[in-house]
Amino acid sequence: MNYLIETDRLQLRELTPSDTDFIIELVNTPGWIKYIGDRNIKTTEQALNYLETGPIKSYKENGFGLWLVALKESQQPIGMCGLLRRDYLHHPDIGFAFLPEFIGKGYAFEAATATIHLGLTQFNLEKICAITMPINDSSIKLLKKLGLTFSHRVYAPLTQEELMVYCTHSY
Repeated sequence: MNYLIETDRLQLRELTPSDTDFIIELVNTPGWIKYIGDRNIKTTEQALNYLETGPIKSYKENGFGLWLVALKESQQPIGMCGLLRRDYLHHPDIGFAFLPEFIGKGYAFEAATATIHLGLTQFNLEKICAITMPINDSSIKLLKKLGLTFSHRVYAPLTQEELMVYCTHSY
């Protein structure tokens, strides 16, 4: 397997059509549904469509996207972390989500730190932002730990839900 990022404990790689079972598990966790939203992905076909129209399409169009995060030793998938380009943001944003049993162990910080570094160096992004719901205290805490600072509020185009935007400093 070709890994895009390796850290002390993790490997990040592009998602593939063979990751449908993992996607179904991740997007149906309580945290995903509460803070990201129910994507109604319950079947292999729906998961494959999500992968093809989301991360895989983003790799082709942008060179980056959401990547699968796996434990380095066992190759066990534990989450996603990566860069997204949204129409309603001026800069790419970092996104992350992990299975409940892997939250609070520093994996999100490790994966996100490496992802931000890659975005700023390899993809030459001048700034990376992140969006989160105002009630998502754990994400806000992580974004601040990563060095992102509050920038402004936006409203998601489809849901009109209020989101907070945090950004790295321009380089």
